[in-house]
Amino acid sequence: MKVLLVFFAALVVGALGEQLFVGDQVLRITASNEKQIALLRALGEREDLQLDFWRDPTKPGHPSDLRVPFPSLQAVKIYLESHGISYSIMIKDVQQMLDEEKKIMLLSKEQERSTSTFDFASYHTLDEIYNWLDTLVANHPGLVSKIQIGESYEKRPLYVLKFSTGGSNRPAIWLDTGIHSREWVTQATGVWTANKLAEEYGRDPSITAILDSMDIFFEIVTNPDGYAFTHSSNRLWRKTRSINAGSSCIGVDPNRNWDAGFGGSGSSSSPCSETYRGPYAHSESEVKSIVDFILGHGNVKALISIHSYSQMLMFPYGYKSAPAPDFQELNELAEKAVNDLAAVYGTKYTYGSIVDTIYVASGTTVDWAYENGVKYSYTFELRDTGRYGFLLPSSQIIPTATETWPALLDIMLHVQQHPY
Repeated sequence: MKVLLVFFAALVVGALGEQLFVGDQVLRITASNEKQIALLRALGEREDLQLDFWRDPTKPGHPSDLRVPFPSLQAVKIYLESHGISYSIMIKDVQQMLDEEKKIMLLSKEQERSTSTFDFASYHTLDEIYNWLDTLVANHPGLVSKIQIGESYEKRPLYVLKFSTGGSNRPAIWLDTGIHSREWVTQATGVWTANKLAEEYGRDPSITAILDSMDIFFEIVTNPDGYAFTHSSNRLWRKTRSINAGSSCIGVDPNRNWDAGFGGSGSSSSPCSETYRGPYAHSESEVKSIVDFILGHGNVKALISIHSYSQMLMFPYGYKSAPAPDFQELNELAEKAVNDLAAVYGTKYTYGSIVDTIYVASGTTVDWAYENGVKYSYTFELRDTGRYGFLLPSSQIIPTATETWPALLDIMLHVQQHPY
């Protein structure tokens, strides 16, 4: 009886503390014309169904991925079938995948405890990543330091790693991962990449050349409140955790909050939307801290913001269809980067401007950076193309980071060799 009571108590704690996704499915939906795209968008706006587009409907023939809560499944499938919109089931039960992810994390944690090592092939909590930042700085004191650029809404420190071989206000490269908190492979890739930068200086001629003339600033957990929340309460949380006046819905999409076409298409004015832009540009401290840092620095030459998923490498613009003045150079560099990425394991990426490659998106990091003088502004969408989506197994962390590395090097080396 006692064992049963303990088990029941654990269930209750789980239910109170953590949102469950039992029976939720992810549908892969392919619209065949613009009318069906409009129908999908209208479906997504129905708040009663609590739907969550993992990949938005963009163009006819381009698949979109939609997480449907179990209670809404029947209504959604009837809607799709009645309008002749084809779909298949990508993930049959979201909770099953989450349970598997959690089990693997616990096993890895036990192993890390017994060996006192950090496992780059595992997902980690915010505290574990923040502790690791200190370890990296301690192991490479002449190259790496940790700076705090601000505080999150919930008063967590916003930490940035600075890689520098000396000098003041040298030209710099900005990297960030994890601005959307549920994109766990990005923070994990960030940790691996930061370690690689530190380890390869003095060994790899490209990294050595870059760091001998430039600094690199790297924010690995760009949305710490959201990231902590994905571990404690809702694995699929995307936004910040700020309170919205007059609404019970929490958070702002930090990649729609930048002052570049702010408030335009591809962002929402509804606080309950996953793409809610916020009450005004730079309302989120997580965004404003980066804005203030980059403008205050005044010599940032490249910005690379890393997301998942979809396997894409993109550059401005997102909020307008006019090509960027540097379109040709940015496009050629993106082509080289995705080819070198594909050479590692054969992973295929698409590339181009945001608006041409996926959709109109207003208020994004890269558009803001580009319009504020950062010529080489890129955003990655890492693995995969939807089989696992945001729930990429941890066994794919190191392969993802490994194949992304040559693409990052291509961009950073080009920046170093083409001063402006």
